[in-house]
Amino acid sequence: MVGSKGTIMIECELTYDLLPNVDTKAYLEWAKKTNGLMAKQPGLVEFRANRNVLASPQIRTVSTWTSLEDWAKFNQGTWQPIQTELRGFAANMRVELWGPSPILAEPVRPAK
Repeated sequence: MVGSKGTIMIECELTYDLLPNVDTKAYLEWAKKTNGLMAKQPGLVEFRANRNVLASPQIRTVSTWTSLEDWAKFNQGTWQPIQTELRGFAANMRVELWGPSPILAEPVRPAK
């Protein structure tokens, strides 16, 4: 994925399951706080969340960054306390970083 200024964007995919008997109210408060923090991160292009309608992992978030450096700054700073708190609600956490394909750098969309 290439940004509007020709920069290569990075996607960070985080998946996890909620712990059994999770305190739903506390988790929702954490999620709201995290969404607010994400919106303020330098280099963040987009942050979205999905739920798996079939099985595990139950939750996936995807954050898109203008560069690997922007993601690294977030990962080494703001993310640390967020991740620590998330571990109180989640299991099976997995993080993957994705960059553009050298073969298909832009999405293919049907003609209109």
